[in-house]
Parts: sequence; structure tokens; C-alpha cells
Amino acid sequence: MRGRLAIVSAERISDELSKLLVAPHPAKGLRIVVETGLAEEFLPELPALALEQDPVHRHKDVLKHTLAVVERCEPDLVLRLAALLHDIGKPATRQITPEGVQFHHHEVVGARMARERLRALRFPNEVVDDVVKLVEMHLRFHGYASWSDAAVRRYVRDAGHLLDRLNQLTRADCTTQNPRKARELQALQDDLEERIARLAEEENLQAMRPPLDGNQVMAHLGIPPGPDVGRALDHLMQVRLDRGPIDEEEAYRILDAWAAEHGIGGR
Repeated sequence: MRGRLAIVSAERISDELSKLLVAPHPAKGLRIVVETGLAEEFLPELPALALEQDPVHRHKDVLKHTLAVVERCEPDLVLRLAALLHDIGKPATRQITPEGVQFHHHEVVGARMARERLRALRFPNEVVDDVVKLVEMHLRFHGYASWSDAAVRRYVRDAGHLLDRLNQLTRADCTTQNPRKARELQALQDDLEERIARLAEEENLQAMRPPLDGNQVMAHLGIPPGPDVGRALDHLMQVRLDRGPIDEEEAYRILDAWAAEHGIGGR
């Protein structure tokens, strides 16, 4: 009777999917909707993750991995939707190379696909935006070993209110059966979260903003509201991310140097 879903509203389908996802063990239900073909009717990206295994360049079953990630996340709808959709860009980006199977930029492709699917299922806009951001950022952590404090600040700023969920998704995404690799990834994640906590205590990362506001920029440079004010604030914010906290006197010096370089204002 799966074809009868055509007469069921998208809102009803998304409501049932939401209930399934926040259940104690959602993987069982998700396997059923894939094995019965039901998922093809409302979430075809999910069965598409059962990629044909390459006998030479072996890689993990993406569908099996996805279900494991969903199970490892706490029963938060946004988080579990992100876990469900975090790798849906892999089939479209899959390439077999001499180095093995690769999925370049699957997070970018997956974020776009997630937005389209969640909109089709009529999820609220705020849910769609949060899930898309998590899908888009879920690989960011993989370059962490070489991050500076500035990179940590940018990670916190980009994640915004989703930071805790992003950290949890990153942890859940580690489903390797290699104990040594699992320990290494866990240690890196622990280190990142400790650095975030330390910087947050020292710098109030959650309240990060440019060291001057728009009114101060306009008054100091003698310019009216417009794009130049936004560009000046963006520059000040980038310097803030790079250096950490900046006092007002130093902020004005930075603003003057930027304005002189761009021929803005009369100072």
C-alpha cells in the first residue's frame, strides 16, 4: 500500500517521520521503511545511501553508518534529522580513485539536498535552516589538528546556537571499528571542546561581535549609513576573530588603517 502515500499530506508524513526519529531506537523503523520500499515514496535519499560496494576500494556501508549515527545522537529532532541527512550528498559525489573511494564536497551537496527534501516535507523553516547548517558543517572538525585559536573562534561563531549539537553530531559520526582511530578522534574532540570552554571563559565567545558598533564607525569616519559601514564592521570582526578581544582605542586604529586603505571617510 506504499503508493497510497500519494494522498497523504507532506505535513502528516513529516510528523510521523519526526515521531520515528525521536523514538528510543529509530534505526529499526528506518530500516523497515527502506527495506519495504516505503522510503522511496517520501525520502528516496535514504535508500540511495545503500551504495554498491566496490570490491577493490572497500568502504563502509553509508546507509548502515547513517543509521548508527542517528542512534548515537540524543533524541533531539534537529540533531537526528541532521544525522539522518548528513551523508546524503555521497551518492552524487562518489568517485573511485587510485587512493580509494572519495566524496569531495559531499557536505555542500548534501546541505542543498537536505534543504530541498525538508522543504518538500514542509518542516518549519527554522528546523530546515538548523539541519542544513549542521549538514554543511559536519566535516569542519576533520581539519582540527592544525587549528589556531582564530580557527576555533570561527568554528564557534559559524556554529552559533548549534554548537553543542554540532559537537555531538561530530562525535556520533565516528563509527570506525578501529579502536586506535576511535581513541584518537575522541581525544581530538575532547581537546577542541576544552579549548572552546577555555576561550569562552576568557573571551565570552558566545557574545562575539565587532569591537565597535555601526554608530561608532559612522561617527568616527564621518560617513552615512551604507555598505561601507557593513564592510568596516566585517573587517573589525575578522580582526577580532584573528586576535581575540580588542579594546576600543586599538579598534579605532584598526578602523583608521582600513579606511585609509580603501579611501573611505575623511580621517
